Amino acid sequence: INAEYMGHFLSVYFFSCLFIYLAMGKKDRQAKKSATAEVKDALGDGGLKGGRQAVLDTAIITGNCTSYQGARDIIMESVSIALHGKELLRDTKLELSYGRRYGVIGANGCGKSTLLAALAARELPVPGHIDIWHLHEEAAPSEMTAVEAVVDVVLSEYKRLEELSDKLLEDDPEKNCDLIDQIGEKLDKMDPQTFESRACELLSGLGFALPMMAKQTKDMSGGWRMRVALAQALFVNPSLLLMDEPTNHLDLAACVWLEKTLAKMDGCLVLISHSQDFLNGVCTNIMQFTWNNRLEVWGGNYDTYVQTRTEKERNQLTKYKKEQDDIEHIRKFIASCGTYANLQKQAQSKQKIIDKMVEAGLTDKPRADEKYEFYFPDCGKLAPPVCAFDEVSFSYSGKVEDYLYSKLSFGIDCDSRIALLGPNGAGKSTLIKLICGDISPVEGTVKKHSHLRIGRYNQHSAEVLPMELNPIEFMQQTFAGGLSTEDGKKVLTLDEWRTKLGKFGISGDLQTRQIGTMSHGLQTRVVFAYIALGNPHVLLLDEPTNHMDMNCIDSLAEAINTFSGGLMLVSHDYRLISQVAKQIWICDNKTVSTWPSDVKAYKEHLEKEMNKGKASAKPKAAAKPAPKPKAGAKPAAKKGKK
Repeated sequence: INAEYMGHFLSVYFFSCLFIYLAMGKKDRQAKKSATAEVKDALGDGGLKGGRQAVLDTAIITGNCTSYQGARDIIMESVSIALHGKELLRDTKLELSYGRRYGVIGANGCGKSTLLAALAARELPVPGHIDIWHLHEEAAPSEMTAVEAVVDVVLSEYKRLEELSDKLLEDDPEKNCDLIDQIGEKLDKMDPQTFESRACELLSGLGFALPMMAKQTKDMSGGWRMRVALAQALFVNPSLLLMDEPTNHLDLAACVWLEKTLAKMDGCLVLISHSQDFLNGVCTNIMQFTWNNRLEVWGGNYDTYVQTRTEKERNQLTKYKKEQDDIEHIRKFIASCGTYANLQKQAQSKQKIIDKMVEAGLTDKPRADEKYEFYFPDCGKLAPPVCAFDEVSFSYSGKVEDYLYSKLSFGIDCDSRIALLGPNGAGKSTLIKLICGDISPVEGTVKKHSHLRIGRYNQHSAEVLPMELNPIEFMQQTFAGGLSTEDGKKVLTLDEWRTKLGKFGISGDLQTRQIGTMSHGLQTRVVFAYIALGNPHVLLLDEPTNHMDMNCIDSLAEAINTFSGGLMLVSHDYRLISQVAKQIWICDNKTVSTWPSDVKAYKEHLEKEMNKGKASAKPKAAAKPAPKPKAGAKPAAKKGKK
């Protein structure tokens, strides 16, 4: 009995000790695993710039991350996003592969910017070890210069990565070897001794001259501070870079430079852009928001996407028609059987064929993207020139040495179709202000026809809309006295207002939704509806495509081409320029000159000047003048060689 008791006691004691040992080991392993997870998550802690966007406060976002632990690729299943009660994405898959560059396209208001905001704020489950940079707002104003602002960000990131690498080495070097390698790659690319020179190179490519680089960011406009933020993002080179309309504040030369720079990026890039030319030069994949709230990824750039989608939809339509014809034929046979007993078995057999087709899944009919009917009413003709510049000179200071324009003479009439190009700061927007009378010339005169009506759009037009009103209320208040027609003033009914707004893609519940809850693209459409209802003789459009989707841009181009009045366009969208411009004017060297060829040739010229600037010595290139026949080349040549 004693032996049995002793054996039982020893067994209990042995298993108790084993249990305590395993429990302590599990606790240590969990603590170690938790510490490792914290360090891994810290790898991505420094990436979110600009904070959580307010749009996410009213959004409902769900999704599951299914990518492997420590992988650079991001795979999410069952992604759904709803905003203001509207479903933007429903139970779709999102896959972002390292080394790929995705161009996100879709109609205005479909949720492109909301998707990027959700990824940046990790509302969607992005793995913690992936660092994110979300470019959607300008750099904060401060006493730092543009160069200092860029260097400061990358220096902070360099120090953070060094500290993180040390923690991983102390924790478990073998287990964390993949993460240590990732950090090592980043640190190898960051050479603190070259920070300043590389920052200057980035800023120069984005259009900064040396005096502008030395300027404090608090003294810069929002557009220039946006360029500083763009330089910061490019310098840090995160694992996942999210960009929302990065070309909005750039001139054509800077767009060309950015296109070439992003095309060589080695991380994962997700960008929203409505410039077909830019998407062609940068993207390896196109991510489309479909009409049924899904994400569909296409291989290749934008042109490849259009070609592949057209071919796929053609085949899909053929298959759809065949299936529907087969079903219709079978149903007619079933109907012809009637109640004849000898034909009932055949009818039931045919019905089973239809049931099996439905169960297997019928082909959906392809649905074309929504098209709009932008229009500008017939304005009638005015005697030319409707606007004439006579020996105009101007500077904001009033001093001769600060002149943006000197002895400028030209005329605009109702047949003009002018694209105004040139480097930032050359005075494109200033020229439009002179035409509108916002500013007066220091010397010379600007003469306008007494009956001239101008339809003007600039990059800040949407900001002056009454955000608390809906589009119908805004139009009714603005045109309370009625619209100008050939028969005099006419007050429109509610249905007539709905029809007017519907032509610009403001239809359904959008007509009664507060303007402040709309996307920037929808607000732009409201502005264009307002411009059209003013029945202008001349359109002055300063970057009208910044927030428009592809279909809206095409609709705008068609409306301009059928417009009976004149046009002066400032834009970085090569596609729109090629569609509507008959003349290209280059603003540079205190004057305006005519470019002898089309906009495609101008882009090729900028690329050549950029390559020439890289190959030549900086001091010599800065002193070498551009040839006279190519007046438009001067800004690009100087910029590329500084």
